[in-house]
Amino acid sequence: MSQQLINLNPELKRLRDEGYNVHCNKDFLIVDDVSYVAADKAVRRGRLVTRLSLSGEKVNRVDDHVMHFAGEYPCDAQGNRLEKLKHGGRNQHLPDLITDHSFSSKPIEETGHRQYQDYYEKVTAYVRMLSSPALSIDPSVDPKTHPAYVTSEGESVFCYHDTASSRAGIGAITAKLEGHRIGIIGLGGTGSYILDLVAKTPVKEIHLFDGDEFQNHNAFRAPGAASYEQVSERTKKVDYLTKIYSQLRRGIIPHAQRIDETNIDAIQEMDFVFLSIDKGPAKAAIINKLVEFGISFIDVGMGLEISDDQKVFGTLRVATSTPDKRDHIEARNRIPLGENDANDIYATNIQVADLNCLNACLAVIKWKKLCGFYADVDEELFSAYNVDGNNIVNEDTKWLEHAN
Repeated sequence: MSQQLINLNPELKRLRDEGYNVHCNKDFLIVDDVSYVAADKAVRRGRLVTRLSLSGEKVNRVDDHVMHFAGEYPCDAQGNRLEKLKHGGRNQHLPDLITDHSFSSKPIEETGHRQYQDYYEKVTAYVRMLSSPALSIDPSVDPKTHPAYVTSEGESVFCYHDTASSRAGIGAITAKLEGHRIGIIGLGGTGSYILDLVAKTPVKEIHLFDGDEFQNHNAFRAPGAASYEQVSERTKKVDYLTKIYSQLRRGIIPHAQRIDETNIDAIQEMDFVFLSIDKGPAKAAIINKLVEFGISFIDVGMGLEISDDQKVFGTLRVATSTPDKRDHIEARNRIPLGENDANDIYATNIQVADLNCLNACLAVIKWKKLCGFYADVDEELFSAYNVDGNNIVNEDTKWLEHAN
């Protein structure tokens, strides 16, 4: 109920999104972790409490300028009490709360207004008065602590609040990724890293398609650190990964099966698909269906070899296909659809977690470009990273097509 009330009221949600540790108790708004200076000049943290004027689950205009405080009496940086704030006595018993002091500061002293415009303005005004002396002593005691809190299923796809987006101020940009149903076909090294990155976005659902078990070699080319017991269980990859990432978010749906002609219609409901399998003929059937269904997709892959002086070299590939642009895939052979090259050591499950991760990063970055998250000037549809030269080649770009 506490977070639901905050979600329903923009001024309270703004406080939370900016990183203040706010929650509600009945008709009181509580702000924890407020830094202040005590009489001994030590920096401590206390709690601000203000009564909320409510109509059901909506807050009304602020109807007073009183703020309660739990902690020692706040002082300036020299240890002098902030007497101008003093309003009431000690140990005030509010419902389920005990505070030590009450303050009174008319908004005109802080904001120039005759009354606080809303609870955001009231809280931030009092936080400034208390925390400014503390920050002058220790700049690290920011009252914006960005705490985690548990979310309800209807509130967020995440099991706890995404403070990364709010800290970076990119909440509106991140919202462009909401509501998508993403399919990941193939949960080997690169596919598991794609999951790791997509799981941290607010997409609605992530469908995992892979019929193989999570084995010893997988542990060395996937994110995280699997225990001996987990490897020994030999569970399906999709079940192993679902259990891990369901600690972070909701909407991960495992399909412990390989996609073939008998179940291929399962991908029809996807908004976007990542292909991370190295079996060319099987991939061709999937691509044909993705095209038929009008679904955008990205195919990833590696071609690695061993040089005569025993060094690994080769290329990482990211090929993008959208309903607006697909002809480059076949015309330029952007996705290998034949059997694996006999010299391709990646087919032997060589452990290259760094290249798996990079291949996944390039793919997810491109997907985010398609969603409008990242700037995309050239709108490239094919990228190749060369390991030995450490360079990325972008082709099938919009600007080149227009130039021709």
